[in-house]
Amino acid sequence: MKSFALLTTVSLISLSTLATVRPVMALESRQPAETRIAQGNNQDAIGHYNRGVGYIQQEKYDLALAEFTKAININPRYAEAYLNRGFLYEQQEKPDLALSDYNKAININPRLAEAYNNRGFLYGVQGKPDLALSDYNQALNINPRLALAYSNRGLLYRQQEKPDLALSDFNQALNINPRLAEAYNGRGLLYYEQGKPDRALSDYNQALNINPRNANAYYNRGTLYYEQGKPDLALSDFNQALNINPRLALAYSNRGLLYQQQGKPDLALSDYNQAININPRLAEAYNNRGGLYYDQGKADLALSDYNQALNINPRLAPAYYNRGNLYYEQGKADLALSDFNQAININPRLAPAYVNRGVLYYYRLEREKAIRDLRQAAELYRQQGNAAAYEKVMKLLRLLGAV
Repeated sequence: MKSFALLTTVSLISLSTLATVRPVMALESRQPAETRIAQGNNQDAIGHYNRGVGYIQQEKYDLALAEFTKAININPRYAEAYLNRGFLYEQQEKPDLALSDYNKAININPRLAEAYNNRGFLYGVQGKPDLALSDYNQALNINPRLALAYSNRGLLYRQQEKPDLALSDFNQALNINPRLAEAYNGRGLLYYEQGKPDRALSDYNQALNINPRNANAYYNRGTLYYEQGKPDLALSDFNQALNINPRLALAYSNRGLLYQQQGKPDLALSDYNQAININPRLAEAYNNRGGLYYDQGKADLALSDYNQALNINPRLAPAYYNRGNLYYEQGKADLALSDFNQAININPRLAPAYVNRGVLYYYRLEREKAIRDLRQAAELYRQQGNAAAYEKVMKLLRLLGAV
């Protein structure tokens, strides 16, 4: 019997690409809504508010938070101060406090479109898409010129796999504000997922031309460079993203994968651990770290990480594929076949899963099933432009006399 080897693990660098945006802030130095305090005190509240805005612009967020709190203490009905303090709480990863402040801003001023936008963004992060969509719609009903609300709603439509609606919203945002870096970044991500890398790159570059401090645009462009086989450019962009935002967990996970491929396992492990420390729910980082452990012959640690990845995200096809490889090497063919099947059910375009399931069928003496899977893998590799993998699969088919 001919000896066929399984393909290696699949690591994740692009399946959860982020295109996060920053909520808008009401930066106007306007009269607080429905004020009932003395004019002198009211001017004091406005003064604290304006100083808070200045501190935000200087990236002195703790000082800004203190100033908005002082403004609220003087005038508890200062809706814009609640809005901006909520934004700061969100940056500090205090979602309950942020939500409370957004709710207060809306209760005080139900026409404050920015507050609906910000609350919608928070709901989106919390996995509440219906509430997020409702708030974005309300923001745009109040202010049809609020470009960032279109951009944020476009991101939500993209996550809901409604690319036409997403593209329409990104375009509308840019029609209103051609300098909105977040909309270029979001549209670039959409183009990337549609297999339009040139358009994606153009939009990422435009986002960074407008805002060289947009960490997510560097992250997304780095992902694109990685897929294009440009590891040096990818590494540079991931480094830049982390310099700007040291809490961007996915950038650590992706940089770890690059280090792993460069034969730097210690740096890779450090980055995977850092990603998980920042976001213990980042399934991709567990999958990637499991792949590193697998390569190092640490089967128990690898299996634990694959299991954890799937506990977090039961739809993570590469984790099923990788765990299937591990089960196969442990002589657990039935478990391996089950995982390969699950990977293919979730992602019918995951070519390596067809290859390895075909190999497994071959060793189970199910030749026709093996040939069928290998042919499907070859066709997928051809469609995906992966000439090297295509030739490897064709070689297997020739050995089987199926070409």
